[in-house]
Amino acid sequence: MAGFLGKSAPNRVTGALRSIVMGWKRGARGDGEERETAMTNLFRHGTREKATRAATGLRSVLKLGVLAGLLVALLVFPVVALGGVSAKAGLDSIDRLSVKLGESDPPQTSYVYAADGTTLISQFFDEFRRNVPLDEVAPIMQKAVIAAEDARFYSHNGVDMKGILRAAAANRRSGEVEQGASTLTMQYVRGALRLNAETSEEVLAVTEQTASRKVREMRLAMATEEQLTKNEILERYLNQVYFGHRAYGIYAASYVYFSKSPKDLTLTQAATLAGLIQAPSAYDPAASDKTMATKRRNWVIDRMAGLGYVSTEQAEKTKAKPIELDLSQPSNSCMDLSKQAKMYGFFCDFVRHWWRAQPQFGETPRDRENNLRRGGYTIITSVEPNVQEKVYDRVVETQSKDSRFAHGVVAVEAGTGRVKAMAVNRNFDIDQSGNGTHSHPVAAGKGMKGNYPNTVNALLGGGSMAGYQAGSTFKMFTMLAALEEGMPLDTKIYSPHRVRTQYPVASGPASCGGVWCPSNASGAMTGTQTMWSGFGKSVNTYFAQLIQRVGADKAVKMAERLGLHWRSSTDAYFADPERSAGWGAFTLGVADTTPLEMAGAYATVAAEGIYCEPTPILKAVDQQGRDLPEAAPDCHREVDAQVARAATDAARCVTGYKAAKGGCGSWSTAPGFYNDVGRPVAGKTGTTDSTRAAWFVGFTPELAVASFIADPDNPFNAVGDGNSQKPIDTAAVTLRAALKGQPEQKFTPPKGSVVH
Repeated sequence: MAGFLGKSAPNRVTGALRSIVMGWKRGARGDGEERETAMTNLFRHGTREKATRAATGLRSVLKLGVLAGLLVALLVFPVVALGGVSAKAGLDSIDRLSVKLGESDPPQTSYVYAADGTTLISQFFDEFRRNVPLDEVAPIMQKAVIAAEDARFYSHNGVDMKGILRAAAANRRSGEVEQGASTLTMQYVRGALRLNAETSEEVLAVTEQTASRKVREMRLAMATEEQLTKNEILERYLNQVYFGHRAYGIYAASYVYFSKSPKDLTLTQAATLAGLIQAPSAYDPAASDKTMATKRRNWVIDRMAGLGYVSTEQAEKTKAKPIELDLSQPSNSCMDLSKQAKMYGFFCDFVRHWWRAQPQFGETPRDRENNLRRGGYTIITSVEPNVQEKVYDRVVETQSKDSRFAHGVVAVEAGTGRVKAMAVNRNFDIDQSGNGTHSHPVAAGKGMKGNYPNTVNALLGGGSMAGYQAGSTFKMFTMLAALEEGMPLDTKIYSPHRVRTQYPVASGPASCGGVWCPSNASGAMTGTQTMWSGFGKSVNTYFAQLIQRVGADKAVKMAERLGLHWRSSTDAYFADPERSAGWGAFTLGVADTTPLEMAGAYATVAAEGIYCEPTPILKAVDQQGRDLPEAAPDCHREVDAQVARAATDAARCVTGYKAAKGGCGSWSTAPGFYNDVGRPVAGKTGTTDSTRAAWFVGFTPELAVASFIADPDNPFNAVGDGNSQKPIDTAAVTLRAALKGQPEQKFTPPKGSVVH
């Protein structure tokens, strides 16, 4: 390789080509010696042994009188030097590039699995490809490719002079270009250069039919043969080549056409696939007319028989059989899931959004998603298949997909933030042609479709959607802020049916004299309350006074510390540090949030103050099998353990579990929840004005779940009191399913100043 063209390569190659072309123009009676000398000079400056072998082969053929065919081949595959580059610099560049190609991998599919590591949720790819080692490819498949593409693969040095002469003679006889002379190594180099091209100009340089490209390809092929073994080249080629139908590489082709592993391919299957490489569309076996595909398969089998790879009897027997396919369509991203994986659509989208948010995977969200589509990652997610199926069935049975109201639930593991289930009564699908009428009158008047049953909006969180007002579930943030400020659970506040606060507010039902004057849902709530009874009964006037004592800005800040974000412009305006102190209505949940955020916030309380960012990932590895550190839980202490335990003790009152340290009163808003779950549990109900949305967030020491029902298209469309129980029941079903078979855990009671 070190002396392939020599110092005066440009002049010598150009001169050789000029002599050859002139000879061709003079016809076969021209000076054969001149043409022979030109070709010999062209290749004689390589490694001495290789150059001698090439020149000898040329002389032998020229003396046999096939000069005209050779000249046709040279016109088809022109050879000139890389002008303007010194020999040493050019060779150094070739060597460096060959090393780079040898070390680079083609884009690979990333696979997303459920927590069991076997349930496939989806795949992400630009090119459907999965690299496999050569020993996982059936030997008959290896032989089929060699027979079809490069019979002398194991004997040449990357450039097959016999093949060039063969193609020349064949093309000369036919009068047109019927055969090529690219070796398997040259094809690999061309494909690797294409995959490494980053601009349209680079892609053009790799694919254009020019003399300089062909010379470069030959030189790189020879250099590659010095860098890699034959089997390494064959393995890379098999993982790189395109087989049609979005199948790149032998693993993808085996899956797409035959729904099997490449190690299990039969002779007829191997020959069919090998025959596709030169023209996947022309020889497509999935076409209604398989004539061309069968003819091509049989040609490959004949080649294999001629090389001794299969017996004549075996070849004839196989050729007599029709091509039988078992087609599979690979899913790509989250809107192209298999029927079995449809229930994971919104969770899959959360995985995609999570990946786009990780700066380690690229400079921009788009770069990170490109990384996902090309990086060949194996991602084991946190979602539990059995739990997901149970929860998905529950929400769909409870609220039809054709309903305007979205009903969903998210389960987050305390202490890790891992999402165990994520379901809603919608299809994750961009096609809205069959959707119902939009529920907002203005949108409906314009003929707009609603987001049911199909939508790609992140209804459960993880995207850019603002969410829904969460009602009294926000009282948790006020209570945590008050406890943190030194107010104990037995803080007593007289709570009338309606209370006048100091917070200015515009005119409306809750306004009296220009200030906020909230009222309770029932007259039975009037009286002196503590945090236990006030939280258990969801007494609005108790928490309106409590937030006034502690400061609304502290309650807002607490929510932010526990993972809430303000995506609507209105919420962002009031949550601004300069204004948040005046946002008293915050305690009644007038801000929008998502089930994912609320489950994550309450999981912090369940974990005794340890906040973990909600994550869909359990484990992720790259192509080399290395664990990605980004998959580890991102946790830190956000709330003192005693404060969290105190809040839990009050939240027990809601569910009928009763507090460990205080009195809950004679009734609560979800008194049957404890019995439904059947183990220690706490939580909070939440309804908005006129029951436009209903929520329940419940938790055990291990898990927090947030369930809701609301109209995503029209927040003013009330779900009604008849639907307010559904989130409570769905949360109970989710906790039972997620904790089935696990030992019961109990809450640690609070002690000290947070109690009294």
